[in-house]
Amino acid sequence: MERLIINIPETKSTLVKQILKELGVVIQAEQKISQSDFKKNLTNVSVWSDEDLKVFDDTKSAFDNLKPQQR
Repeated sequence: MERLIINIPETKSTLVKQILKELGVVIQAEQKISQSDFKKNLTNVSVWSDEDLKVFDDTKSAFDNLKPQQR
């Protein structure tokens, strides 16, 4: 299924929704997040330690040291 976002003039919104529903389109209400909820979600973002990031550095170093095989 494809997601489509369209802007409909307020005066035509009901008509357009009715036509789309008749065609089998599922209309989802827009989810609005309050500013306080958004800030609360941001505080739950995890922080990566230097030890966590070391894996990426090690992998990058190993990848950079790869030599192509010659035939």
